[in-house]
Amino acid sequence: MDDTLDFSAPAMVEGIAHVVAVDGNLAWLEPEQTTSCGSCASSGACGAKGIGTTASRLEARRFSLENEAGLTVGETVVVGIRENALVKASLTAYAIPLTAALGCGALAQWADGRDIITMAAMVGGLALGLGLARLNAGRLSARGELAPRFLRRTNETATCHTITFNKKAGE
Repeated sequence: MDDTLDFSAPAMVEGIAHVVAVDGNLAWLEPEQTTSCGSCASSGACGAKGIGTTASRLEARRFSLENEAGLTVGETVVVGIRENALVKASLTAYAIPLTAALGCGALAQWADGRDIITMAAMVGGLALGLGLARLNAGRLSARGELAPRFLRRTNETATCHTITFNKKAGE
C-alpha cells in the first residue's frame, strides 16, 4: 500500500484552550492568551466587555463544545478549526459588506454622478452587505462549519501547529 498524502484533506488550525466550566453536556472553554495578545494598537478595545483587561477579553471569547470527551474544569485541551472555515468566515465578514458597498457606490456614481448620492448608495450597500453577511454567517454556523472541534488533551507546555489529516491511498 502506498503512503502518499492526500493533499485534498483540509488543514486544521489548532489552538490551546482551558476548560473553565462544565454545564451538562457542554464544556465552556477560554482560549489561551498568546504572546501577541494585548500588544497591538487596539488591545484596549479588544473584546466585548469594554474594560480592556485580560480577564474580560478572555471571558468575552468563551465558547462551548459538546463534552463527549468527558472534559473537567481546569483541563488544558487542543481545539481545531478547519483552515477553509477561517477563509469562509473572513470572506463573510469582510468581502461581502465591502463588495456590496463598493458595488452600490459604483453603480450610483455611474447612474447619477453626484457625490452625495454615491455616498448614500455606499452606506445603503454596506447595510445590505452586513445583512447578507449575517445571513451567511448564520448559515455557516447552523451547518457547524465555524465550530471548533476537540482534538486532544494536552499539558500546560504544549504548543500548536497546523496539521493535515492524512489518508493512505486506497482508503
